[in-house]
Amino acid sequence: MLRRAIKVVLHFALRVFFRRIEVVGRGRVPREGACLFVLNHPNGLVDPAFLLCFAPRRVSFLAKSPLFRTPVVGFFVRALDSIPVYRRQDEAGDTSSLNRETFERAAALLGRGGTIAICPEGASHSEPYLLPLKSGAARIALGAASAAGGALGLKIVPAGLYYTAKTTFRSGALLYFGEPIAVEPAEPAPDGEPPREAVRALSERVAEAMRSLTLNADRHEALQMVARAERIFSSAEEEGEERPSLERELRRRRRFVEAYAFHRRRSPARLEELEARITAYEEELRQAGLEDPGQLSPSTVSEYARVWKLLARAAGFLLLLPPALAGAVLHYPAYTLAGVLATRLARQYTDVLSTFKIAAALLLFPLTWVVLAFVLYGFYGWWGVLGALACAPSAGLLALRTREEFGRFLAGTRATLFFIRERSFFRQLLEERRRIRREILALGDEYERAVAADAP
Repeated sequence: MLRRAIKVVLHFALRVFFRRIEVVGRGRVPREGACLFVLNHPNGLVDPAFLLCFAPRRVSFLAKSPLFRTPVVGFFVRALDSIPVYRRQDEAGDTSSLNRETFERAAALLGRGGTIAICPEGASHSEPYLLPLKSGAARIALGAASAAGGALGLKIVPAGLYYTAKTTFRSGALLYFGEPIAVEPAEPAPDGEPPREAVRALSERVAEAMRSLTLNADRHEALQMVARAERIFSSAEEEGEERPSLERELRRRRRFVEAYAFHRRRSPARLEELEARITAYEEELRQAGLEDPGQLSPSTVSEYARVWKLLARAAGFLLLLPPALAGAVLHYPAYTLAGVLATRLARQYTDVLSTFKIAAALLLFPLTWVVLAFVLYGFYGWWGVLGALACAPSAGLLALRTREEFGRFLAGTRATLFFIRERSFFRQLLEERRRIRREILALGDEYERAVAADAP
């Protein structure tokens, strides 16, 4: 019951923090039998929370030992049947004997047909690429398979997490399950450990599978440039269509990263020219009062140019305004304090900022509801308590959704007014976006031809 309650709370917290959550490849996960999830680790404790909430299996975790000694966090880590991993930087003395026990416990759990998750990079980080993997996942998998004599049928399931902006409230996240990797038993070495060659080969297969599910670049500047180009490219392509899925966005950005690295070596001047054009285009958008390239759309203008639709939306906002305003006023102190506390606690470590934001919100928002219930109890008794606990969370969610919808309404209205006032400038920006898109396509075609020419 405790595990289920933790899962429900975390599921709700993730759905609130991230506006878009997509899970792809869930059908690839074996529904029974021993299974070892391997997950990239860019976002602190948020990463295992995604696997806990959205994997179609009950998951136990391998977690670094300091978490077990951390107040509050240690309680939840134990409640989720986690197994401690001892790192040299965290422990005094030799950790080999402690980790040998960890591997034995993990192998025994897998031998019973259980499921374990591990982040083989070894630590959370904010690098723009997958870190070299530790050998622990491969050693555990080979040890469990060998102990069962080949009858275990153990599968390693690679999983990738992609965040559109991992520290930003109401951003997007994609959990991507890859094809399972079958683990064949290997004859143990004289010391009882799996042979190094087999561990190295399996680790390389796992790393290759994880890289295929994640976004990897050699520098942050490359990811930033690719993100800017992709936003313009997709806004030009998707005029009048629904927003593309996060899976499609990830695949496109992966291809852009590869093409960017290719042209940085072969034709850096063209990349510099493209970046200058994108910068100038973004500045013109800002001058027009448009923040997102997707707002510059004829379909948006046609939608918001209808007076009766504008009036209907305005009437809807007026009806929702009182409860939404009440929810905003009630939750604003906790929202602001959660951001301040998270920023101070995380300091320069962006890989744990979201963890602190969600943790602070899980503490401060319920505390707000309890304080409100206590105040209303003095006026209305237990009916006041029930009303506060029932209405306060709903009012907060209503305030959040109303703010987002109102933001879209204002953006669409600004785009329409810009079209009415500056039609020639509007068409000029549309044409410049199409030219940028054509240049991106040309660079991509050159990269594709080069790859095809080098293929055997």
